[in-house]
Amino acid sequence: MTKIKRTTAIPLSYRLPEGKTVRLGVGATTKRDAIVVRIETDDGLIGYGEAHPGRSPGAVASLINNTLNPMIAGMDACDVVGVWARVNKMQLASHGLGAGAALALSGIDMALWDIRGKAANMPLYRLLGGSRRRLPAYAGGISMGFQPPVSLADEAREYVERGYRAVKLRLGDNPRDDIARVQAVRAALGDGIEILTDANANYTMADARRVIPALAEARVAWLEEPFGCNDFGAYRAAAAISPLVPIAAGENHYTRFEFARLIEERVVQILQPDLSKTGGITEAMRIAAMASAWGLPVHPHSSATGLNHAASIHVLAALDNGGYFEACVSKFNPLRDMFGVVFAIGEDGCVEPLERPGIGLEIDEAIFAQYPAIDGPGYVVKF
Repeated sequence: MTKIKRTTAIPLSYRLPEGKTVRLGVGATTKRDAIVVRIETDDGLIGYGEAHPGRSPGAVASLINNTLNPMIAGMDACDVVGVWARVNKMQLASHGLGAGAALALSGIDMALWDIRGKAANMPLYRLLGGSRRRLPAYAGGISMGFQPPVSLADEAREYVERGYRAVKLRLGDNPRDDIARVQAVRAALGDGIEILTDANANYTMADARRVIPALAEARVAWLEEPFGCNDFGAYRAAAAISPLVPIAAGENHYTRFEFARLIEERVVQILQPDLSKTGGITEAMRIAAMASAWGLPVHPHSSATGLNHAASIHVLAALDNGGYFEACVSKFNPLRDMFGVVFAIGEDGCVEPLERPGIGLEIDEAIFAQYPAIDGPGYVVKF
């Protein structure tokens, strides 16, 4: 039995250059944060995962290093279900840190799957029961924010020229400007490109009522997170007025238990678990299975580094209801590329999973020194 010897969280940050912020519904970006989780086994295997920083990278890293590390030490590194259950019992289900623990557990679970793949000498998608196939991708990440319609259309056109057949625009500014931006991008790109939208939980119901008809006219494929993750009443109301524009959510919903409510109350039509937030690969596969039983597609939300991106592609390759891969096209995110090329967009707008064992990345830890952690939130709320 391969036992967990040590679990270490490594918080990383990159301060954006002056004047290079992207404005979104959650604020203006000032830095990019990520937490790499490193798990070492007693027989020398090392697995890597990514935990979302939750706007407080120091807190999540401390939880991993000081609470979860001793909690799972000595457990079977291939027993992802058992590790998940122990952390759930001690942190999520009773007297724990809730969402923060889900973020931390996500990175741990991903690292354990990396170990499982390396132990079996199999790429993750095969270990999950999938196949190496082409998967559609859209241009996303922290990009295409609040800017004049003409420059936004120019930026979107750049990604189409690189091969993307779908782009995601940021809404949540105000209804008038949001509508103008969507209309400008549709006019610039024509009917052959899919347009997705994300309000980053910054709409009121009144905003949604004004914007949704215009999104339908522009043939937008979904409206993502118009409201806060706990505002189920607003999601129910929006679903009732939005038959032509599916509502998407999930990046800020944690574990299968919250997704079960989204599904059973039929408040969203598209589910977006983030492997670095929702509870890891183990939980994302459970969520996808529930969604499949209800005929709902899963389009995973992406986090900051190539670890999350590579793992997301592997998971999509193993789903019967998988949708788009969210490709981070942020112009200022070196954390995305620090492990080398993770995906390449083909002329068909698709990507493929990596073929090496586990998640498939070769990690040079020396690069971490280039991105020392900067604690605190990564967004300026008022701008």
